[in-house]
Formats: sequence, structure tokens, C-alpha cells
Amino acid sequence: MAEGIFRTLLQERGLQDKVVADSAGTSGFHAGELPDSRMLETARAHNIELTHRARKLSIEDFARFQYIISMDSANLEIILALQKKALQAGIIATPKILMMRSFDPEASEYDADVPDPYYGEHDGFEYVYDVLYRSCSNFLDFLENTALKARTV
Repeated sequence: MAEGIFRTLLQERGLQDKVVADSAGTSGFHAGELPDSRMLETARAHNIELTHRARKLSIEDFARFQYIISMDSANLEIILALQKKALQAGIIATPKILMMRSFDPEASEYDADVPDPYYGEHDGFEYVYDVLYRSCSNFLDFLENTALKARTV
């Protein structure tokens, strides 16, 4: 859902040609699948169409992107380990790795992770939408005030 929200914000701000966004997980368990139906329903309720199919983060992504945003601390550890593999493979252009909720003004040190709503009720998906919308919007503000002033990201 984060990618869908972010792409929608890019279009609203006329930045779709300046920023490339792509979503990837740290496991390949759902590779090739569309998002959970409840996630799709929640996104549609906010006029966001999710068409991306799941894929696994690769070491090549560390050369392709300037930023990699982790949804939670467990995935952050996996991303950092993969970054070491990328460096060992000679991929030098490594991105900044950040936590999504570091851009959420409502997050505290105790809720730094984007919760996984999969095993909960529908309202959990709506809560995640709200978290991701705030975070993506503030991340895009950050990009506009820093990286986009210097070059395309």
C-alpha cells in the first residue's frame, strides 16, 4: 500500500517523472502475488489502485535506488544484511536506509514499526493506510526539500 500511496502523491504533486518508486519485500514468499484483498479494498476506498505484484528485494536494488524504506525493525535487519552482501558483491552505490515511521509525526519510540494488519480485522488496514499516508506524504516533503532540489531521485 505504501507504494500505491506514494505514487498517488507523486502524481498529485506533478513529480511522477522525477521519482521512481518500487515496492519489494524481504522474503519471496508472496512473489508474483497482488496485495491482500483487504489491502486492495482499503486502498480503493481512498482512490488508490494497487496493481504491483510482490517481489523480493535484491542486491541490485542497492544500486538502483537512493533510498530504501523499511516498514519495521525485523525487515530493517534483513535489509542491512542484504546491504552488506551488495557491498561484498561490489555494489558501491548504496542507498540511505530509513524507517517508514521516522516520517510519521504521530509515531513514538514504542511504535516505530508499521504494524502488519494481516491477522487482524479490517480496521487494522485502515489504520495502516493512515500511518502510511502520513509517512509517505512527509517523506515526499523531505525529498522535495532535499534530494529533488539537487537532482532526480
